[in-house]
Amino acid sequence: MRFRGVLMLLVSLALAGAAAVWANRWMADQLAAAADDAELSRVVAAAAQIPFGTKIDATHLKMIELPPESVPEGAFTDVNETLGLIAVQPIYQGEILIAGRVVETLGGSALAAVVEPGMRAITVRVDDVVGVAGFLLPGNRVDVIATRRGRASEGSAAKTLIENLRVLAVDQSTATDKDAPVVVRAVTLEATPHQAEEIVQWTQEGKVQLVLRNPLEGADQVAVADLGNEGADTDPAATAMLATVPRTLTVDLIRGTDLSSLTFDKAQ
Repeated sequence: MRFRGVLMLLVSLALAGAAAVWANRWMADQLAAAADDAELSRVVAAAAQIPFGTKIDATHLKMIELPPESVPEGAFTDVNETLGLIAVQPIYQGEILIAGRVVETLGGSALAAVVEPGMRAITVRVDDVVGVAGFLLPGNRVDVIATRRGRASEGSAAKTLIENLRVLAVDQSTATDKDAPVVVRAVTLEATPHQAEEIVQWTQEGKVQLVLRNPLEGADQVAVADLGNEGADTDPAATAMLATVPRTLTVDLIRGTDLSSLTFDKAQ
């Protein structure tokens, strides 16, 4: 009797173990089948970094799969839809291509495709000084300072002509992935039609200098008069204090080991 009871217990344990193994395999098969049946969306992504202004070809692209809820709006689902488009912003490796980051050339050049509507591309001849010692890259922001030589008794006059213009290209390159400075002969800027006219006028009558800006710095300078004071009382003491503020700009000029300072009237 005692042997029969032990045998029945062993048989029961064996059957229970077999049932557990079978159930585990069945659940794994069901989960795998459910994963295979899940609908994933195929979208176009960058196989390598695509610099600003680059014409996209098949070597830049790859297809990846994502859950439908993870696909961003405007994503491309077919590689053929993106071939020949121009990147208007740097696109990094693995990034999903969306409509707002690329544009059609419409039969023109790649540079023309990245110019914003209503803007113009104008090229300025530069040297190692005007071109900020070769540190300018497409996508940088610059100010344009104009200088004009007056009569001998007046000397030279300089003023900030235009602020916060986008650099579209340096020489014939729109690539932004260079680190070392390169001295170039021409810089192409994005400007309004009126700003382009001013740049052309000053390059004929004087000289223009490009000044590199911090990309995080805003473009607009707010003056006291811009804040508006209709209906407000004016404090005579405050007005007198403002009137005494010097309206000059001092620029340090380094030539080799010599340091000199030039002072300009801000009103010019």
